[in-house]
Amino acid sequence: MADIVAYGVTTDERPLLERALGHAHELRCLDLVLDPDTALTAAGRAIVCSSVNDILDERVLRTLADGGTELITQRATGYNNIDLAAARKLGLAVSRVSSYSPCSVAEFAWALALAVNRRIPRAVSRTRDFDFRLDGLMGRDFHGRTAGVLGTGRIGTAFARIAAGFGMRLLGHDVEPNPQCVALGMEYVDRERLFTEADLLSLHAPLLPETHHIVDAGALALMKDDAIVVNTSRGGLLDAHALVETLRAGKLDGVGLDVYEEEAGVFFFDRSLEVMTDDTLARLMTFRNVLISSHQAYFTQDAVGQIVRATAENIADHLAGRTGENTLVARRC
Repeated sequence: MADIVAYGVTTDERPLLERALGHAHELRCLDLVLDPDTALTAAGRAIVCSSVNDILDERVLRTLADGGTELITQRATGYNNIDLAAARKLGLAVSRVSSYSPCSVAEFAWALALAVNRRIPRAVSRTRDFDFRLDGLMGRDFHGRTAGVLGTGRIGTAFARIAAGFGMRLLGHDVEPNPQCVALGMEYVDRERLFTEADLLSLHAPLLPETHHIVDAGALALMKDDAIVVNTSRGGLLDAHALVETLRAGKLDGVGLDVYEEEAGVFFFDRSLEVMTDDTLARLMTFRNVLISSHQAYFTQDAVGQIVRATAENIADHLAGRTGENTLVARRC
């Protein structure tokens, strides 16, 4: 049995964690973000189960190590919020969930694309007021148009399969072609051509130094005036300030964002009674053709169930002294 504290736990996620871990371990679920102000709440807990919005820099990791933590297991695929070098230096083991249902994110990306294309949020808002006019609600068929997929891993491939089902022409960009996407008829092109020709651009790349702001002012300038941009991957892929300026100029038919580069401390929380101090996010919210959700693309029973099961396996591996595909920093012997 191990003492475990899980951070950033949602109401829907808690029973899944309790069923997977509560019977064999001492588990405490918190809705807090793990950061320098809350790190002391992990004192005495051997295992910290983190979320993607937690701050696990060297300062926090040192507090965790001093408090007796041995393992940090992140309930996410991304881990750019964890200082792995500091964890290694401090003797902390680190694991993540290397994969879960790619369909959860791909389907949500399509939900955003369809919603902004067919003006669904505006239509719903109108009909709630019994305004049933069609003025300003005209969208376009995706059939026959071009889908640009930036990043063709498991999620990008799932997105491309759906695009192929719509009868779209497929363009892709990645470090190397994915045979599954090639089999769908995808043509791999350079970034400039991807941005220039895409009617719908969907981002599915990891956030790395070389992909930070990969969609910047220059990329947005290359895009068609009536293109749609969807980001369900990482906020830092898209330069939000450049996006605001592009929208102010009347360019882009629609934007769907499930992630935002400054989302930490905002997404997953109720900020409805507070003043929004992020001017860029506040400005994005004013555009009628922009739809923003709160990093929920992964949030299905299937995907979260897989994440919880993988997390339980990571903990079991750690306690047994094993490493696996989810290991980022091995336990120090």
